[in-house]
Amino acid sequence: MDRGQLIRAGDHRAIAGLIRDLDDERPGAAAELAALQAGREPPFVVGITGPPGAGKSTLVDGVCARFRARGERVGIVAVDPSSPNGGGAILGDRIRMQAHATDPGVFIRSLGTRGASGGLSASAGHVIAALGAGGFATVLLETVGVGQAEVDVAAMADVVVVVTVPGLGDDVQALKAGLLEIADILVVNKADRADAERSLADLRGMLELRRITGAAGADDVALLRTVATTGEGLDELLAALEVARIAPASARRGHDAARRAEHLLVARVAADARRALRPGGIAADLVEGLVAGRLDPKSAVDALMDRLRGGY
Repeated sequence: MDRGQLIRAGDHRAIAGLIRDLDDERPGAAAELAALQAGREPPFVVGITGPPGAGKSTLVDGVCARFRARGERVGIVAVDPSSPNGGGAILGDRIRMQAHATDPGVFIRSLGTRGASGGLSASAGHVIAALGAGGFATVLLETVGVGQAEVDVAAMADVVVVVTVPGLGDDVQALKAGLLEIADILVVNKADRADAERSLADLRGMLELRRITGAAGADDVALLRTVATTGEGLDELLAALEVARIAPASARRGHDAARRAEHLLVARVAADARRALRPGGIAADLVEGLVAGRLDPKSAVDALMDRLRGGY
């Protein structure tokens, strides 16, 4: 078999090779992906996000097990934060999902953010596209623990699950801006804790306020409780995801081509800028100028953009 046939058959190594070639922008990789995608339904992408410590990875693990029990092939894209210094990432999600590591029907890819903001990695789009080409019907996209403004997952996913837990302080305050507004499904995980009912009541109140004020999509947000470690509530979550899968096109935000293109563009420019500013890069002298006080930040950015333009 050639690589294309292997990818269409779901071969993990061949899919990983295509992802690597897409990341490296190797000639022909994009055309190969386009040919493989022809005639294939894009995967159903479930974005799972929320603050650190919410139990997102355990939730992903449980949801994946239920999809697999129905015979559905599942891709898992788990994004972990990269070090701002060395750029490395622990990639602990892969460790927490060892139950699926040897299952040929599950493809797990752990990614570091590598400086990208918004809770996603610049490579996430390539992984999702390659998994779709490989015939994986569902992709679970778990972001790093995010705050109010880091909501890039909405540009990639067909349905967004925002996970929180009791005991994070002011639950509504933690979710009031970006995260609450992108949620299609709100999950209070670790709902066996004593203060779970208060968290649920707070979120119901916030959703009601959004409905009263006429916020778009407020009527369609599901609010669920789960205990991912025991499996409680995961069947209800799976049922809500199936409703979202067959929802009208207006709910499938992830296929908004303009938003995805914008995400990829911003990620590419950011990566190019980091390379240019490193020692030996085409703009390393700008860093020296900033440190020495010869340049102000705005002038340095303008000069950096002038130098980057030649590569586009």
